[in-house]
Amino acid sequence: MVEDLALWLAGLPDWLAVVVISMLPVVELRGGLPLAVGFYGMSLGWGFVAAVVGNLLPVPFLLKFLPYLEERLRVFRVFDLFFDWLFDRVRDRMTGSVRTYGLLGLIPFVAVPLPVTGAWTGVAAAYLFGFRLVPATLVIFVGILISGFIVSLAILGVISIATVV
Repeated sequence: MVEDLALWLAGLPDWLAVVVISMLPVVELRGGLPLAVGFYGMSLGWGFVAAVVGNLLPVPFLLKFLPYLEERLRVFRVFDLFFDWLFDRVRDRMTGSVRTYGLLGLIPFVAVPLPVTGAWTGVAAAYLFGFRLVPATLVIFVGILISGFIVSLAILGVISIATVV
């Protein structure tokens, strides 16, 4: 699937395709960085930079405009159901760590490179728990960096993602 995205973005420079792919929900850095190294043949360092930038780019915009988008989209039943599902799931997974660690509780949630974790879900959690834009962006950035290091170690064969969980 990620390779299909790469082929679809074939006209872009490799680094820009990695940025775009890393911006996407679900794929994020955990898909963009291996694609940079394995598909495009980028060095791990440049792939890391492109994937981190791509993963971080939508965060402040999502944090700023999610309240507006939620309000406008909830008038449609499908989006109302989606937001209910997403926010219930985030609340169930995050309440303990946020209650215990506050804003810093987002870091491990963003850092672990598994499905339904990452920057996009971190944004949803920051929004739900009322964290402000700049501190939430910084904490999510730290989580993205840690996720990048974990994925880099997995690419190098030093660890398996399963050992992180």
